[in-house]
Amino acid sequence: MVDGGEILYVGCYTAEAGGRGEGVVAVRRDPVTGALDPLGTVAPTESPSFLVRHPSLPVLYAVNESAEGTVSAWAIDADAPARPGLRPLGSWSTGGDSPCHLAVAPDGGYIFAANYGSGSVSVHPLDLAGVPGERTDLRVHDGHGPDPERQERAHAHMVSPDPAGGALLAVDLGTDTVYRYDLDHSRGRLLPREPVTRTRPGTGPRHLARHPDGHRLYLAGELDATVVAYSRESGGTLRERGRVAASARHGLVQPSEITVRPDGRFLYVGNRGVGTISVFALDAEVPRYVTEVATGGTWPRHFTLIGTHLYVADERSDVVSVFVVDPTGGVPEPAGSVAVPSPTCVLGPPAPPAEAIR
Repeated sequence: MVDGGEILYVGCYTAEAGGRGEGVVAVRRDPVTGALDPLGTVAPTESPSFLVRHPSLPVLYAVNESAEGTVSAWAIDADAPARPGLRPLGSWSTGGDSPCHLAVAPDGGYIFAANYGSGSVSVHPLDLAGVPGERTDLRVHDGHGPDPERQERAHAHMVSPDPAGGALLAVDLGTDTVYRYDLDHSRGRLLPREPVTRTRPGTGPRHLARHPDGHRLYLAGELDATVVAYSRESGGTLRERGRVAASARHGLVQPSEITVRPDGRFLYVGNRGVGTISVFALDAEVPRYVTEVATGGTWPRHFTLIGTHLYVADERSDVVSVFVVDPTGGVPEPAGSVAVPSPTCVLGPPAPPAEAIR
């Protein structure tokens, strides 16, 4: 049992999507040891498959991954992290099918959702209390890729606002494209910016990670099991610098989450199928493979770094696994796990400064 600590929230697939969860689960984290204590479902809701926090307010958001997709919001109890209470604020239609990712604008004024099933990106304004309003825009992607089963049409998989206020990037697995948009703050509209970034056909881009230097980006290719390195050029265009295999293991490899450690030294990639987290050093133009660590399950859908701890949501193994990350070598070491039904996303507290893990 963890005494005191911080509250983390875990999104789960529910029965409507073939999962075993009931909504958003809370777990208490010991910030010293990293140990977790599950506290049960605190927000019953349909398939909250991805979670985010408001950048400055105690508000939690989730996409409800269903055919008639929605964004839901909750006020976090003022006593958190001591208590995991969530107060419902409502749900709003994304205008699309099966939203799987969302992000809040750095200034807290808008929230964006990626509708995987219908290949679109929605925009909702946020008021001064962080409560969403009705949708102000819906950008629908068009096209397809060479994979007839996974790329028969557009499938938006991630939205990534620029922390520095530049263009929003929308990653589309179905069209092998990273789209760029400027936000019209006065109207809540997304304005397409050319040129877009076309990946190698069949890459199936899923998620991207930004380097803290603001110039490097890394893209996880779900369909070709690669990591693609980009640099941001003048005007914000992306230039490919090279690509490497996401895993050195044999068998099914479907990269999922990808993130750069806050100090910028290491890149981490989750590999579903082989059940690993790959570690790459970022000391060259292209990521350098260091090693990969078994997660204890087969389907690491999402993970998050919190200080020197890594938390992995294994969707099909019904666990959230805990790892301690070596500050120097960057390699995670297993440190336990807790049972959570069909976990799809682990959301930590507001991120500390990069210096906290150096």
